[in-house]
Amino acid sequence: MFLDLKERGRQTAEKGGMMEEEQDQPKDAIAESTAEALEFGQRVVALLSEAGEILLRPWNAYQVGIAVGLYLLAVLLSRPIGAAFHNWLRHRSGWPRWRMRVALVLHKRIRAILFVFLIWATVLIMQELTWPSRSWLLGVFGNLALAWLIVAFATRLVGNSLLRSMVKYGAWTWITLRILNVTEEVESLLDGLAVHLGDTRISLLLLVQAAVILGVLFALARFISGTAANRIKRNADISPSMQVLGVKLAQILLYGAAFFMGLKALGIDLTGLAVLSGAIGVGLGFGLQKVVSNLVSGLIILLDKSIKPGDVISLGETFGWINSLGARYVSVVTRDGREYLIPNEDLITSQVVNWSHSDNYVRLDLRFGTGYGDDPHQVRRIAIEAAQQVPRVLSSDGKKPVCHVTGFGDSSVDYVLRIWIDDPSGGLTNIRGAVFLALWDAFQAAGVSIPFPQREVRLLNDPMSVRVASEENGG
Repeated sequence: MFLDLKERGRQTAEKGGMMEEEQDQPKDAIAESTAEALEFGQRVVALLSEAGEILLRPWNAYQVGIAVGLYLLAVLLSRPIGAAFHNWLRHRSGWPRWRMRVALVLHKRIRAILFVFLIWATVLIMQELTWPSRSWLLGVFGNLALAWLIVAFATRLVGNSLLRSMVKYGAWTWITLRILNVTEEVESLLDGLAVHLGDTRISLLLLVQAAVILGVLFALARFISGTAANRIKRNADISPSMQVLGVKLAQILLYGAAFFMGLKALGIDLTGLAVLSGAIGVGLGFGLQKVVSNLVSGLIILLDKSIKPGDVISLGETFGWINSLGARYVSVVTRDGREYLIPNEDLITSQVVNWSHSDNYVRLDLRFGTGYGDDPHQVRRIAIEAAQQVPRVLSSDGKKPVCHVTGFGDSSVDYVLRIWIDDPSGGLTNIRGAVFLALWDAFQAAGVSIPFPQREVRLLNDPMSVRVASEENGG
């Protein structure tokens, strides 16, 4: 028994020591991160101080002043030269489009082009007149300006504005560091500023590398998905709904592959990421139920092909044709030019009338009435002939207009005229109105009357006589 108590005491002491070590670990991590941040700041200050000392040396300061003066001269010269170049371009109307775009880019960068020309001309002159070391800093400025100019021209090939800005500024930063020969120092500085999350060390250098690698991979995925989407859309053998489904699946696969490849290239353990993604998935499931529901509903719509681009549908008070199928919503354009973005979930859970699901044939019923004095046989014949004169009404076998007597009303004989059309996207109200106008003209020409409700008001007693009689009795 004494041994058991002793063993329990030893285990309790070990657990207490482990708990103290676990409590000390966050403190050590915070202290280490603070020390790294202080060291990072000191190294940045040291680098800036060294750069300031270099620039303040006599001949280096002169070169900085010369560079500033050359830039101001380029600004002054760019105005008249740019105006003359613009006027010259106005008379080049027969140029191809690509040549005109290149000329416009040159016009936009005329100031930078003049600065590069002036600074390199000055460098060549100074190398002939004095020691080469006295124009060294001007050569650095010239290399930077030339590199920035080349990057500005090259990034014009990138269509996306956000991606173009990322590539431009990223390339400018990297080229500047290479020209100044401070790449290793900057990498060391960025790697020195880091935080610790458990056993994982996340530095500023790692974040920069992640942004660059993921940016390149996502740009590549965007280019490949765009090319694949164009190929799929040009294939006439694939239905519109399957085209949209193929494009969406290609985008999901390519962007997902780019994301995981980027994480793998950065050395991030994907097994730990699986647990994190599971937790994020649970959170998204509760917080983004509607979004996830719309995404799943969109996939269902694409797979069962119940709705596809070009179909004419009516949902509640909305009537129009499908413009596009999105991951979250369906774009429906109405006859008045309005574009409704209907969530995919509404198309799954609500009743939708697809006027062109299996084919484009649509039957319309038009009800009207005539007087009892008109021959019903003649009215039916006139109505059918009038409907056949309307351009959009079909007259083929099986789709000819028909007219039936539906009942005898209080003041009219009631009819229904049934017509067929094959272009519901052209509108339904306008074709109804055209047929009714044709009926009106035909009935007026044939003398067929269209009755309307009439009411008779009969006065049983004359109020004036009653009033006079009452006054006489009272008098």
